[in-house]
Amino acid sequence: LLSCREQPIFSTRAHVFQIDPATKRNWIPASKHALTVSYFYDATRNVYRIISVGGTKAIINSTITPNMTFTKTSQKFGQWADSRANTVYGLGFASEQHLSQFAEKFQEVKEAARLAREKSQDKTELTNPALNITSHQVLPSPIISSNGPGEDKLFRSQSADVEITTEKERLKKMLSEGSVSEVQWEAEFFSLQDNNNKLVAALHEANANVDQWKKQLTAYQEETETLRQRVAELESQGTQDSSSENNKEELSQTLEELELLIKAKDEEIQMLKSQKCGRWEAEGEREETLQKLQELEARNAELEQRLHLAEQTLAETLAEREKIQTEVTKVAEIMDVKIFELSELRQGLAKLVES
Repeated sequence: LLSCREQPIFSTRAHVFQIDPATKRNWIPASKHALTVSYFYDATRNVYRIISVGGTKAIINSTITPNMTFTKTSQKFGQWADSRANTVYGLGFASEQHLSQFAEKFQEVKEAARLAREKSQDKTELTNPALNITSHQVLPSPIISSNGPGEDKLFRSQSADVEITTEKERLKKMLSEGSVSEVQWEAEFFSLQDNNNKLVAALHEANANVDQWKKQLTAYQEETETLRQRVAELESQGTQDSSSENNKEELSQTLEELELLIKAKDEEIQMLKSQKCGRWEAEGEREETLQKLQELEARNAELEQRLHLAEQTLAETLAEREKIQTEVTKVAEIMDVKIFELSELRQGLAKLVES
């Protein structure tokens, strides 16, 4: 493929594609991984080529001519048509900068090929006596070879110009057809390729954490059951007519502990939900865990409602107790007055008896 007279002048890495010869619309990847794509210059023949080798097979062997055009079809994808190989090549780069460098080098090499052709034609016109024919004579249609030492000597005629024009139109049609679905396909291809490893790693991590999530859910269920029992105890304590100040303080402390515990559980549930959104990709386990989290949230909401009712009941009980204490105080005052009056009445009766 490469001779000692050819030297690389520029190299880069890219994913190589070729247009589907059957449909002329879809791209066929030439390899599973990115390949080295290089510009080579043959000083002996004054020819520029784009070459890419995959293993022992030449993936790209395209001789650059002045009629070729490299087209950027997206930020990371470009293509050019090779009429001699009867195909369209596509390159997918890792970044927009790599694509721009390759396109600039393509333009430089294309210009160099044009200058080399003009120089070769000038030399041919000076040395070939066959060009001294009269103006009414017609030259035969030239045969343009893509390989071999005769490539430097290219003869032009009217029929060759017609063929080149027709070939240009056909290549433009191929380019337009090939780029219809290329942008979307190329974007999806590289996006899937870049995210594939991350997705696999995330799935493995999610599967590894399933047991841990189940243990945490079991612990939350046990803590929820404990909360339910404590709320039931709180409700039973709220219905009793307690006159002890120590019981009041203990009940208030229990309510505060329950509020803090419920708040902590809500924060843990929110943390689980955020972690779930970022790390769970296994749909079956995620749906099951989400359902359990929803049940926990419903239970916590129910506990909060019951706690609120218990607080209201406690407040009503305390108010009722204060009201009873007020009434008892008033009755005691009235009794003191009555006892005092009764005492004075007894003294008056005693005096009457003595007199």
